[in-house]
Amino acid sequence: MPLQSPSEDPLDTRAPEEKAWEGDQEKLAKIHFKILKGHTDAVTSCHFCFDDTKIISGSFDTTVKLWDIACSICIHTFKDQHTGPVSECCLTHDNRRLITASYDKTLKAWDTETGKMLWSLGQDGLITTCHISHDGKYVASGSDLENALFVCNVEDGEQVALIRDYHKSTIQSCRFDPVNQRIATVSSDMSIKFWDIIARATTVTIEKAHNNAIADCCFSLDGHYLCTAGWDENIKLWDVRTGEFRSHGPITLEQGHIGIVGCCDVSKDASCVVSGGYDKTISVWDIEEAYKKISLKGHADWVTDVAISKDKRLVVSSSKDQTVRLWDIKNANEIPMVIQAVKTRGSKISKCEACQKSFLIFRNQEDTIETRCVFCRLASPNQVVLPLPPALPPDL
Repeated sequence: MPLQSPSEDPLDTRAPEEKAWEGDQEKLAKIHFKILKGHTDAVTSCHFCFDDTKIISGSFDTTVKLWDIACSICIHTFKDQHTGPVSECCLTHDNRRLITASYDKTLKAWDTETGKMLWSLGQDGLITTCHISHDGKYVASGSDLENALFVCNVEDGEQVALIRDYHKSTIQSCRFDPVNQRIATVSSDMSIKFWDIIARATTVTIEKAHNNAIADCCFSLDGHYLCTAGWDENIKLWDVRTGEFRSHGPITLEQGHIGIVGCCDVSKDASCVVSGGYDKTISVWDIEEAYKKISLKGHADWVTDVAISKDKRLVVSSSKDQTVRLWDIKNANEIPMVIQAVKTRGSKISKCEACQKSFLIFRNQEDTIETRCVFCRLASPNQVVLPLPPALPPDL
C-alpha cells in the first residue's frame, strides 16, 4: 500500500519491526497491551482494518491515523482537510475508501492508497456519526441540526436520502445491518430506530429503549442482534431478526461500568461484547450467560470507542487521554480471576442440542436442565424460560 514511510509518527526509537507487548495490565491478569501514541487531542474512533493487521483512529486533533499493529507505529496520517474535530471514521470492507465525519460540518471521502481526499460534503449541523454499508455503496451519517439522518453514495457523495427531525434529539450512532437494507440509529432521546433503504421508511421504533441517552450501537454479523450502550450504565442486546424483544425485552448486561457506557462492539460469532465507559475501563462480556468476564484498566480518561478483532484475540480502545490501546485477550479464560468467577457461579459446560455449540449451565438452573444455549432458547421462547428477563419498556 503506497502510503507514507513507516517512519512517520514513530512511537519510539526502536526499529520498525515486530515490537514486544508492553506488559501486563495487572499482576494476576495476563492481558498484554500496546499503547499507540501520536494524536494530540482526544481520540474519538477506532476500528480494525486490513484483515486485523492495522487500526484506523480519528481524533479531535482533526486527523485520522492508520496504525500498523505489528510495528506499533503510525504509517499514515490523513490530515489538512478537516478544520474541526473528527467525530468518527470508517473504512469500506475492501479498505479502499475512508469516510470521516467532523464537527466542521463536513463528511469526507479519502483514497486509502494515495491518502488523497476524493470528495467533501457540507451539512448544516455538526456531524456526530458515520457508517458505511457492508457492500461499500452507501454512507449514513447523523447531524445535530434537525436531528437529521443523511444517506449518500460512497463513490461520489451523491445524496440518497435526507430525513430531517428523524429523532427528537441528537443521533449518537448509526449502523447498517449486514445485508445493507436497514440503518439502525440511536439517540439522546433514548430511542432506537430502523430506517429501511428500499422502503424509504422507518420500519421499527423502540421508544425509551434505555433510561437515559443511548451512546452507541452495533449489529452482530448475522444481523440477528443489535447491541446498544447507554448513559444508564447498561448494555442491551436486542433480538431484531425475530422481534422477540417486543414480548421478552432485550438481554441486559449490568454492573459492568460505573457511570456512562459510551461504546460497544460485538464479536463476529456474537459470543462476546466489549464495552467502554466513562469510568476509563473496557469490559469484556460473555453473552452466553450475560456476565462480565474481565475488565481492562489503563486509560487515564474516559473510553470513547472499542472494537474486537475477528478472531476475538485483540481488543482496541480509544480514549480522551489522546491514546489508542491494543489489548491481547487470547488468554482471558486462563486468568485466575476469570476461572474463580466461573467456579463461584457454579457453572458446567454442556452442548446445545440445536446449534451444537458449547455453553455454560449454572447450579441454579440444574433443577431444570437446559439443553439449548441462550440464543436457541430465544429462537423458541415458548418452550423455555428465558434467563434474567428484563422488564419491557413501557411504550412497547
